[in-house]
Amino acid sequence: MEHLKTLAITCGGTGGHFYPGLSIAREFRECGGEVELLLSGVNAARQCEIAESFGISAMELPRMPSPKASPWGFVAGLAGGFSGARRKLRELRPQLLLGMGSFASLPAILAARSLGIAYALHDGNARIGRANRILSRGSLLLGTGFPPVNGGKIHCPLEVTGMPVRPELRKSVGITRQEAIDGLNREFGRHFEPATPIVLIFGGSQGAAVFNTVFPAVLRRMAGEFPLQVLHLAGTKQFDATRARYEDAPFPHLVLGASEKMELFLGAADLVICRSGGSTVAELALFGKASVLIPYPYAAELHQNDNADFLASAGGALKLENAECTEARAEEILRDFLTSPERWRERGRIAATLGRPDAARVLLELLDRKIGDAQP
Repeated sequence: MEHLKTLAITCGGTGGHFYPGLSIAREFRECGGEVELLLSGVNAARQCEIAESFGISAMELPRMPSPKASPWGFVAGLAGGFSGARRKLRELRPQLLLGMGSFASLPAILAARSLGIAYALHDGNARIGRANRILSRGSLLLGTGFPPVNGGKIHCPLEVTGMPVRPELRKSVGITRQEAIDGLNREFGRHFEPATPIVLIFGGSQGAAVFNTVFPAVLRRMAGEFPLQVLHLAGTKQFDATRARYEDAPFPHLVLGASEKMELFLGAADLVICRSGGSTVAELALFGKASVLIPYPYAAELHQNDNADFLASAGGALKLENAECTEARAEEILRDFLTSPERWRERGRIAATLGRPDAARVLLELLDRKIGDAQP
């Protein structure tokens, strides 16, 4: 970076905000910059540990529930977060604060404004969230993961930068299917065969019945008719029940609660069935994977529907509403995949054209220019 040397990043809440922020922090440090994460939310303590495991300094701010969930808790968290962030920012004096979306960014951004520190924003969804829409007044820039469906509501310069993904995934994009399958077999003691289609299923950290009940039942029914293999990340709370549904299944399968080896799972899969969070959609595009996207029906402003539309409207995925995911519909989709594999491979090729592997670098370069333009 020519102009931007010190950066603070505020994020919190779900991993969908934290991991892109951490990815940017790691990229910035590799460029020689000094960076600090300001984290809030129920997972902040654990996220601080994760950041520090990568050598990224991080500070936990008081938790701030959403204003709808707890108005008084929101006010108390805002006050505590503002005070803590202001002390840290006054000590660091970064050239810029980057907010990664959600109201968890609000205390630090208000603190930055009170100290005369410039700020910018990033939104990882195709529908820019309410917090970023409000905070865009006064922001140097808003970078987005996807072309926004509501960009007209933004009050600062807007650039589609892409969704920053973890460096481990970005560096593994070129992994071959054979390499990924070999890696899975070594890592988990399995015997997956390259000649047989692999279906990857995951539905978020908590799991969901649509993934953990519907698809295991359908796959077991179809196993006698089609050769297939299954990778299933069930979520920690649903792991035992989901694993039981695959007991004695007549096909190779691996059921886990979660895994840090997503490059192997994505690299090996021929079809991915999952939610459509911003990071997930970005990773599917990077790895060029055909997918069935089932948006989380309770996502704020139904933003996962917009993320799914980004891939589906281009022909890179099939979008399926949660309520429509019956066993009959699931079987219809899986049967089409197994009987018409070339059609689904084409979806994967289309998805690959939409990937943005250099999202973190692109955003940082834009911010560097903004800081350079602001200097006398």
